[in-house]
Amino acid sequence: MNSVSAPPGPSTPGLTPRVFVVMPAYNAARTLKRTFDELPHQLIDTVILVDDASQDGTVDIARDLGLKVFVHNRNYGYGANQKTCYREALRAGADVIVMVHPDYQYDPTLVPDIVAPILRGEADVVLGSRLLGVHPIRQGMPWWKYVANRVLTWLENVTFGQRHSEYHTGYRGYSRRALTVVHFEMNADGFVFDQEIVAQFVNGGLRIAEVPVPTRYFAEASSASFVQSMRYGLEILRVLIQFALHRSGLVRQRRFDCALSAPAPH
Repeated sequence: MNSVSAPPGPSTPGLTPRVFVVMPAYNAARTLKRTFDELPHQLIDTVILVDDASQDGTVDIARDLGLKVFVHNRNYGYGANQKTCYREALRAGADVIVMVHPDYQYDPTLVPDIVAPILRGEADVVLGSRLLGVHPIRQGMPWWKYVANRVLTWLENVTFGQRHSEYHTGYRGYSRRALTVVHFEMNADGFVFDQEIVAQFVNGGLRIAEVPVPTRYFAEASSASFVQSMRYGLEILRVLIQFALHRSGLVRQRRFDCALSAPAPH
């Protein structure tokens, strides 16, 4: 379980905040080097890659590039991968953590845009939105994914009381404080982890900002199938129902509580 302490600033007071990039990887050998090479290394203190039992040369390439590598002994899932990413980054002293997928779907040169609102003290969490700027269908997003994204985002805005353009991006930045006040270890090991941690941030009253990020869709980039996307959508609906019940006080769930949120009245 992660700690619920909430350090307000850099892990070492008086020093420049340490920016870490974490890469949750699975079979990313064909795109990892290209992604790594385009990172703004002058801004980044450390790059951590967590390999979820890839069947290709991802680990060897990551080690050749000098990344800090952690390897799962079997495929635990995308959410479990993120848990290891954040756990190890916090343990190593990160002040700002940016998740960059090593499949090159998201532009790695935009890390400064992701971290800027956090470094300025304007946000605790930054989501890189594919729905701001160039229309995602023009970027190659399948139409059915676009429609599902819009519908689910509307439901999430209603449930969370927020006004964001999307919640389903894999390009995200977190302050150390954001990750240390929520119980992210209690979240699912699958893709719905991304929405569960947003629900935790919302319940804790953390500040969430958005920046536009263009996205690439090509053969080597990972993409969920229609069946996987349907399952993901149903899991999001479950999370929204659980969150609403928690906020109403009808069915409390400890994973939604954090050091910054007071328990709802019974």
